[in-house]
Amino acid sequence: MNNRDNPYGGPYGAGAGSTSVTFGNGGQPDAAARPTGFQESAPAAADLIKETSTAAFAGDVIQESRRQPVLVDFWAPWCGPCKQLTPVLEKAVREAGGRVKLVKLNIDDHPAIPGQLGIQSIPAVIAFKDGQPIDGFMGAIPESQVREFIKRVSGDGGGRVEEALAAAAEAREAGDQQMAAQIYSAVLQQEPQHVEALAGLADLLFEAGQTEQARELLDRVPEAKKGAASVAAVRAKMALAEQVAGLGDIGELQRRLEDDPTDHQARFDLALLQNAHGRRQEAADNLLAIVKADRGWKDDAARAKLLEFFDAWGMSDPATLAARRKLSSLLFS
Repeated sequence: MNNRDNPYGGPYGAGAGSTSVTFGNGGQPDAAARPTGFQESAPAAADLIKETSTAAFAGDVIQESRRQPVLVDFWAPWCGPCKQLTPVLEKAVREAGGRVKLVKLNIDDHPAIPGQLGIQSIPAVIAFKDGQPIDGFMGAIPESQVREFIKRVSGDGGGRVEEALAAAAEAREAGDQQMAAQIYSAVLQQEPQHVEALAGLADLLFEAGQTEQARELLDRVPEAKKGAASVAAVRAKMALAEQVAGLGDIGELQRRLEDDPTDHQARFDLALLQNAHGRRQEAADNLLAIVKADRGWKDDAARAKLLEFFDAWGMSDPATLAARRKLSSLLFS
């Protein structure tokens, strides 16, 4: 498979660094989480780790994740970092004593599922719980980080920093940006290079129009973690904001489309402006309309831009989830 016939694009393996990806509050531990430590009597390894396929994915992952979290390892035989991660991942899953299961999917043999999820580099591990993706990471991360990831998605462990970040997320959702900023700042006083806190505060600053201050915060992210999904999301939002300069106004573009519904450039520009104004679903629908009408328009520019939107919005955003389902229907039905 080469990049031309790869349905979901992007480089695999090469240059895939350690990346933490947060999909939502589903991965946060709650007050009833069991004590730290692994069960002594674990199920048989055959019950914990298995290979899956496109056809079996719904049963092996979606349905099974309603019983306990399921980790999906997206890999390929030619991927060097995948070979490094797999034994570490399998060991940690076995030691977790049944709190999580591991399902492995060869992306060369089964490209549809990673295409639907927007997986653009491997190894990539995504945790599913109650039928939905809740958390994940990319790259061959160290064993200690794999263990912490499993603790997080299984509700085992946590800590004050994780609780603070969850509180910041709740404050943002409630519209209390000031409280969220104070929480992120408090975390950074304790851990000046905490990636999620840096990205969260940078995002708040950017939304408040303080772009330079936001960039300064992102510059403080350690070099090894600059590819973290939370950091990439803020940078993607900044890049998308720059792209809307000089595109005109929404009304003008809508009038162009009324005159000519096949004016893909007008629809594309309209999607950028709608996204800039927070109208995510409308933006996604316009890009999806281009994909449906002319997949090859400007070298698949509409689908590529939609994936950029996903990066900027986050994997658990309702607009991302809805648009990804629609994109999947268009590409794989």
